[in-house]
Parts: sequence; C-alpha cells; structure tokens
Amino acid sequence: MGDAGQIILAIIFLSAWIADTFFLKATTFLNAYISIFIRIPIGIIIMIVGCYLSITGLSIIFGEVRVKPEVIRKSVFGIVRHPIYLAEILCYLGMLMFSISLIAAFICILTIIFLHCISRYEEKLLLARFKDDYKKYIDDVPMWIPRFSKLFGNSPLTRGRR
Repeated sequence: MGDAGQIILAIIFLSAWIADTFFLKATTFLNAYISIFIRIPIGIIIMIVGCYLSITGLSIIFGEVRVKPEVIRKSVFGIVRHPIYLAEILCYLGMLMFSISLIAAFICILTIIFLHCISRYEEKLLLARFKDDYKKYIDDVPMWIPRFSKLFGNSPLTRGRR
C-alpha cells in the first residue's frame, strides 16, 4: 500500500499544483505577496537538499550488498531515520515554493501524514526484526528533523546545547 499510496498522492499533488498554478489560479493568491525572487531560490535549495537525501539514501539501500541484514546508520541515515521519505516531502515543499497553491499545500499535508504513518508502521517491523539495535537507533537518530549538533559537531553554533 505504501508505494501505491505514494504514487497516487504524487499524481494528485502534481495534477492539482499544475492545474492551480497554470490554469485555474484559484488558490495561488499568496504568490502576489511573496516575491518570485524569494520563492524560486528557496524552492531550488529545498529541492537540492531533497534530491541529495534521496540519491544518497537510495544508493545506500540499493547500491550496497549486505551479507547480513543490519540497521543502517551511516551517511544520511545517521542524520534522520527516514531520509528518503523526508526527501519526498522536501520535493513537494520545493515545488510549493515555486508557486504557492493552497490546494496543493493541503495535499502535501495529507502526504506528510501518510508518510508519517508508513514510517511508524515500518519502524514497528524493524523493531520486531532488529530489537535493541533498532531501539538504540531510534534513541540516537531523530525521525524527521536533524539535530544540528550532529550535523555541525562541536561548532560555535552548537556548543553548550548538548
């Protein structure tokens, strides 16, 4: 159900976003208040981060041979537990920055809820399979929002916040 749901929601999101942005313009009035010179660069940055998470996460999952199944903790999986789903969310948000469509934003919120539910279900399966090792992973790595102290180490921005 997860993959099919993601595809269906992606098609609905893209259809609504394209229809509202280019044809209907029913819920895009916020574009008049936020300059395109702000929205486009922010959208590009968000999408670049999403693409990086996706490409890196997928290459780790499908590009490496593991003799024994294990909890993956390296690279983007050491920053957030669901980097590929987060990448999908960031791509939706990046597109919303290009043209703010409230109907597409509503579908984006539904997609985020759907991905969160899928993530919770997958985590139950992984806890059953990897037990304490996955429990420690849950304790060490946040689900969605990275801990900046992990990203930047002991930089002046994060000192004293641990």
